[in-house]
Amino acid sequence: MKRKNRMVIVGVNVNREQEVFNYSMQELGNLAAACNLEVVDEVTQNMEQLNKKHYIGAGKMQELHDMVQVNQATAVIFDDELSPSQIRNLEKALKCEVLDRTMLILEIFARRAKTKESKLQVEIARLKYMLPRLVGMRESLGRQGGGAGLKNRGAGETKLELDRRKIEEKIAQLNRELEKLVDQRETQRKRRNQNGLPIVSLVGYTNAGKSTIMNTMLDLMDQGNDKMVFEKDMLFATLETSVRRVRSSMNRTFLLTDTVGFINKLPHHLVKAFRSTLEEVVEADLLIHVVDYSNPHYEEQIALTNEILAEIGVEEIPVIYAYNKTDLVEGVQEDNDQNHIYVSGKNKLGIEVLTQTISEQVFHDYVHCELLIPYTEGQVVAYFNENAHVLSERHEEDGTRLEVECRKADAKRYDLFVIEEKGSVSDDVYE
Repeated sequence: MKRKNRMVIVGVNVNREQEVFNYSMQELGNLAAACNLEVVDEVTQNMEQLNKKHYIGAGKMQELHDMVQVNQATAVIFDDELSPSQIRNLEKALKCEVLDRTMLILEIFARRAKTKESKLQVEIARLKYMLPRLVGMRESLGRQGGGAGLKNRGAGETKLELDRRKIEEKIAQLNRELEKLVDQRETQRKRRNQNGLPIVSLVGYTNAGKSTIMNTMLDLMDQGNDKMVFEKDMLFATLETSVRRVRSSMNRTFLLTDTVGFINKLPHHLVKAFRSTLEEVVEADLLIHVVDYSNPHYEEQIALTNEILAEIGVEEIPVIYAYNKTDLVEGVQEDNDQNHIYVSGKNKLGIEVLTQTISEQVFHDYVHCELLIPYTEGQVVAYFNENAHVLSERHEEDGTRLEVECRKADAKRYDLFVIEEKGSVSDDVYE
């Protein structure tokens, strides 16, 4: 069995609560484990500000150097994004590979990406991260020369500029490919919007259980195993946005989307690269903010998720908080907020209540009405059977009489056939 690469992790606490900092370091270890790396030791330091040259102070640098030698570590991982000069200085001093949190997250995304779109997004983010870090990444670079023009420069600088140009050209090419896929996604989104189906998006911190909740909802609604999405207890199990049609027992249909999870210090390049994917969230009618209630730092995770949502332009969209993994918590303290639902996606606890609460919010514009549809308009009858809750259907001399609960928009669209509108439907969605 191949031995894992041995890592030392390093973090600096700059004016943060010690408990929050400790969790950040624990999360860094989890990111390393997700890359199949073995963490053998760690170095931490409290400072007013990061050391611009080496990230940590001189004393800690010596301690880290000795720790690398004793543990025969192959690399050191830092809990913040390092500057190009910091990487260069650290590798020179430590005589080993230097990684940062951003590199780890990019590596995980690269390994987990399955669709062409997510692979393009990750590669663009990786190249944009590499671009300013080319200096000093290659020991073979020659000394930079002075003067204007390539002829007066050293071999290293010539190679550097060629590499930079290649990367910039590659980014431009990948962006063109991605734009085509984004246009296809936009077309699909417009088609869905034309159907008038409400869109509900699952959002939250990575590994909060969004995919598990989605699969449990699909299972309870008997949607079929072929509709299930990938789920696993690991960081960033989901990178692709999955869209599934969910039909309630009252024949009311909404679209449920599962999105990429967030994490502390999520690289800006990744947020930007995945913006097209996250546009599904921006256009949602309702957000289900899935929270890992068993995590002692769930409140910080909620705050961080809300920050990223605000950054991508999510504003004034109603939110239901689904406090997940309650099966792992002793003495769950539920509050009285109707938009706080306590669930266990794994054990199917509270999922029906969650689905009912979703329905109450996204189907508030349904009306109860009767229609008389001529036999020559059979496609209208078929439409209501497909897109509404048909309470009764009778064949009369002048046509088909339907009593339905349907969207106000559909009642207005087929106003010609409406013979009685009985007002808004009850919020009682489930039998």
